[in-house]
Amino acid sequence: MHIIDSHFHWWPRSVFDKLCKRKEFPRARVNDKGGYHYARRQGSGCHLNSWAEWFDLDKQFEYMASMGHDIDVVCSIGPFSVAFSDMPLSEGRDYALMWNEEMAGAQKKYPGRLWASAAVPLQDTRAAIEVVDDAVNRLGLMGVNLPGSVGEDARIDSERLEPFYAHCEKLGLPLFLHPTDVIFQDILDGYDGALHLTLGRVVEVSVAAMRLIFSGLMERHPNLKIVMSHTGGALPYQAGRMDKNSKAAKLPRPVTDYMRRMYTDTVSPHSAGIKFAIDYYGIDHVMYGTDYPCWDPAPCLKLIEEIPLSAADKQKLFYDNARRILNLKDPTPAKQPKREPALV
Repeated sequence: MHIIDSHFHWWPRSVFDKLCKRKEFPRARVNDKGGYHYARRQGSGCHLNSWAEWFDLDKQFEYMASMGHDIDVVCSIGPFSVAFSDMPLSEGRDYALMWNEEMAGAQKKYPGRLWASAAVPLQDTRAAIEVVDDAVNRLGLMGVNLPGSVGEDARIDSERLEPFYAHCEKLGLPLFLHPTDVIFQDILDGYDGALHLTLGRVVEVSVAAMRLIFSGLMERHPNLKIVMSHTGGALPYQAGRMDKNSKAAKLPRPVTDYMRRMYTDTVSPHSAGIKFAIDYYGIDHVMYGTDYPCWDPAPCLKLIEEIPLSAADKQKLFYDNARRILNLKDPTPAKQPKREPALV
């Protein structure tokens, strides 16, 4: 089967090597797993440790091939996407441009097999729009990463960011909404990160999505394309509560109308959770994703096999939806040089 993994992570070492040279926070240091220990601030619990597998695309594709399928991937940043908004603007912008250049290089190396999305510094709206334009128009990236918060600010629905969302809507870009390690990190600290990893990220992505809805952004921008990670966080399972208790937001339509306009993936180590996401959002709004290398694609595929799906729905889930929702284009063939006619 031809598969597109819509939730895949590859990180360029060059960015983290540069972070290792920073004296101030956020900064990184090499760990003993072949990756990096990333710290946002002094004294905070560290929940963002990477290992060697994050940084080697050739080995990642080699492992994907061992699944017995023809697998293409869509690169998103994941929880690190907030780092570009955590720094002073000039640095955040430079790091975002550096990241996007690396992503564009990976697309060129693996044409038609890898598509990548852009990092963006959200602490300044004009800079965010400029970086998006550069990523899309110059580098050919296919989407934008939207962290669950803007640095220490939980408000990704801030009024100042409205032009940014309007611009992404105009360009038809998918916004990959992924939780970070910022807003709920302290209250869910301890247990060597277990409480935050199991619950914190689910809560954050749910809160972030609801901010986009309650603020009216989804109403004012009906073509805004939000891709929620991790089967939509907690939202599908609390949909009734969202409608029941949201009257104070004074939206013209029920909250669930906006929720169902969003898209999501199959990243849930629980077949019942994956099935509920498909039932709630509809098969046309769900894409296969693994969160690799955070999660192993092998059990992911096995869990989906436990869900009764028709051949047509499997084709949508594993391939067609990603092509349509993310507007994935085949690479343009290189133009052949004109040849002079042979002499007669």
